[in-house]
Amino acid sequence: MKGFRERVSSKCSSKTTTDTPNRSLTSDCSEAGSINSKFSKGSLWSSFFASAFSVIETYRESPAFEKKGSHTRNNGWVSAVKKIVAGGSMRRIHERVLGPSRTGISSTTSDIWLLGACYKISQDESSGNAATSNGLAAFKHDFSSRILVTYRKGFDAIGDSNFTSDVGWGCMLRSSQMLVAQALLFHHLGRSWRKPLEKPLDHQYVEILHLLGDSEASPFSIHNLIHAGKAYSLAAGSWVGPYAVCRSWESLARCKREENKLGYQLLPMAVYVVSGDEDGERGGAPVVCIEDASRHCIEFSRGQEKWSPILLLVPLVLGLEKVNPRYIPSLQATFTFPQSLGIMGGKPGASTYIVGVQDDSAFYLDPHDVQPVVNISRDYTEADTSSYHCDIIRHIPLDSIDPSLAIGFYCRDKDDFDEFCSLASKLADDSHGAPLFTVTQTRKLLKQVSHCTSNESDGVEGDDSFGVMPMNDAEGSAQEDEWQLL
Repeated sequence: MKGFRERVSSKCSSKTTTDTPNRSLTSDCSEAGSINSKFSKGSLWSSFFASAFSVIETYRESPAFEKKGSHTRNNGWVSAVKKIVAGGSMRRIHERVLGPSRTGISSTTSDIWLLGACYKISQDESSGNAATSNGLAAFKHDFSSRILVTYRKGFDAIGDSNFTSDVGWGCMLRSSQMLVAQALLFHHLGRSWRKPLEKPLDHQYVEILHLLGDSEASPFSIHNLIHAGKAYSLAAGSWVGPYAVCRSWESLARCKREENKLGYQLLPMAVYVVSGDEDGERGGAPVVCIEDASRHCIEFSRGQEKWSPILLLVPLVLGLEKVNPRYIPSLQATFTFPQSLGIMGGKPGASTYIVGVQDDSAFYLDPHDVQPVVNISRDYTEADTSSYHCDIIRHIPLDSIDPSLAIGFYCRDKDDFDEFCSLASKLADDSHGAPLFTVTQTRKLLKQVSHCTSNESDGVEGDDSFGVMPMNDAEGSAQEDEWQLL
């Protein structure tokens, strides 16, 4: 990684007039034992709380519950827990179980990388150099401009279920919505876009928020995502892993493309879920196949274009109970890619959307706040969009995130994709035998490409953790995907 880090440092420094120290992109695993102990205990408590909240929500919405008015006093505990969930105390329970979130920026002056953008941080904010003294403010503005999607309550029931809230089980779906939202922002408004301070709002920005609303009328709602993911066992009230949610987005994009045959695409980009085995479904080393990417683009444009904008989703399992330290430098380096869309991942059992890194810390947007449903009309440029942004900067140690995750990249055109492939190949070469994924030209070479084994020394096993676990199936949960929690 030395050569890659030096190139990244040079690239970032060229954007400013003053150099600042760059720390080595390595992970500190000295606290791994205590972290694993805390997470194992947290998993049990998190499972209990999540299941209890879900059962309460389902029962509360059922007709039988409405008819039992005479037993209101006997169900006082239900009302109490309901108030906890609806009142925002879910985060306090979540933090008590899994540990408090760290907020703000550390005192280090190391560069911050946020979805491909580098920010130089000055130790002295009164420094005479505008580029460095304004770096922190620019980072905060960029961070708060990213679209936040959280738990919602009070939406129409999902399908045939009684779920009118995704509290306790929808965090991975919300994290995926955030990643796709950034891809849409980059496509329509560019990487330099920032949230508006005055109204009327950008029409494309309002359109994106409409697409992510919480009703069947919003194309990329949690309702439609679950419906599109039925083939991967997605269901309201079930926890879902990164692999299944990536495939569900692929299915949803295809479905919406078939519904809109007149040319306008709601998701104006091909979706390519990177996999490594022969049939492209499960297992094997993740390999970006240029031939496959081209095929996805041609299918997306219905044969009219040889290339189109493309969203790459790379589901990974990078360890058993924690991320293998060998992968940490590569994970950090992906945020330096201009095509970076961040990571769907986070604390074990609690999915978040990771958008940036500084040294060994990962900055993230957290979906675990419970907010009332908001469905924004696509033409309402005077809408209140404050619930879709967050000014609180949270971060966690990168080596403490769950090993089951998915990385996203957006390539606007063929040149952008070629640059991505070049950066990815360089990253693989500098990974000392532990690349996150590799790049090949044709599928004929896929069987020859492998970056992980099932032996314990590498800390990588098969992809059972990509499955879905129903909320009422507690048996064997310790062996299932940790995304089942909160």
